[in-house]
Amino acid sequence: MNVTLSPRQDNRLLSLDILRGITIAGMIMVNNPGSWTYAYAPLKHAHWHGLTPTDLVFPFFMFIMGVSTFMSLRKFNFEPSKTAVWKIVRRTFLIFVIGLALGWFGQLTRGLASGEPFGVAASHFDTLRILGVLQRLALAYGFAALTAVLVKGKLLPWVVGILLLGYYLILRFGKGFEMSEENIIAVVDKALMGTSHMYKDTTPEGVRIAFEPEGLLSTLPSVAHVLIGFLSGKLIVENKDNHTRVEKLLIWGTILAFSGLLLQYGCPINKKIWSSTFVLTTTGFAAQLLGLLIWIIDIHQKERWSRFFHAFGVNPLIVYVFAGVMANLVANIRLNWQGEIISVKGFIYEVLLRPWAGDYFGSLLYALLFITFCWLFGYILYRKKIYIKL
Repeated sequence: MNVTLSPRQDNRLLSLDILRGITIAGMIMVNNPGSWTYAYAPLKHAHWHGLTPTDLVFPFFMFIMGVSTFMSLRKFNFEPSKTAVWKIVRRTFLIFVIGLALGWFGQLTRGLASGEPFGVAASHFDTLRILGVLQRLALAYGFAALTAVLVKGKLLPWVVGILLLGYYLILRFGKGFEMSEENIIAVVDKALMGTSHMYKDTTPEGVRIAFEPEGLLSTLPSVAHVLIGFLSGKLIVENKDNHTRVEKLLIWGTILAFSGLLLQYGCPINKKIWSSTFVLTTTGFAAQLLGLLIWIIDIHQKERWSRFFHAFGVNPLIVYVFAGVMANLVANIRLNWQGEIISVKGFIYEVLLRPWAGDYFGSLLYALLFITFCWLFGYILYRKKIYIKL
């Protein structure tokens, strides 16, 4: 991976790094309970329609990625120069490949844990999941950034509106609100990738189906999602006074959130299909939270509580990748404990935490310990002033 090590620039809003850090910490926590069976309800995704706190962390990160994209492309004056386009394409490619590599590493560690030779465990390319969280981030960023340099800024709100309305119509006439293999999202993914490369989900009836929550078709509204973040970045840059920034972020955030909540009666809020109302609601909440953080951190200088999240926020990608690697390792490295084979994760949860903390609280404690471990990695980079960028 080609990365740049550079000192952090101090002329940026601290609240941007903190919000980014909160979302990364949240993503790591909800992905790493001690037991999926014993995760508290707020730490689980909605099974289909609906919204839980867990459903907010990923779209919040995409929103802040859009804000950062505006600030990154300013140096190119939002022109489609060769340098700007190359940077966008290169970054998109690298993030996508890193996502694929994480998926491959997961298959490798599971294969080795089950007793397969390295060559066999490393070659399950016929079942490698092509899409995923990082791949969704890559595609959403790439298409949104290219749109931002190819389309005049005053037309971007129209692009967002067309994407969201067009996607709603696709869902409405393509069984997009049904959790089934006839869903247009699943149909497109099966046609282009095949079921062996897709995520497997379970319907309310208990039937396992191939359904990709980060599917190709549902990338369309995620592009609109990043563009809303991009326009919020424009709002922040064009308004130098922090009080004005807070006011406008809260106003527009409220408009977006209420629009999504009201329109959900015709277009359900649904993360797995990234419905248009999911975009409106979550970007609205994200803008409101960013406004609140600017008010607390950048205006009133109440930042001590946020220092934990800073280490996540200045190196989000590398810390997230580190968490993914470590999660696969602790889940698949085996120990012999009192005559039984158990994973490192199983030992920590089942032997060290669950007996005294209980099923659910023990599962939460494991997630918090895992976050702390990842924070230590990020904090070392932070203290050494190492900021890794693609």
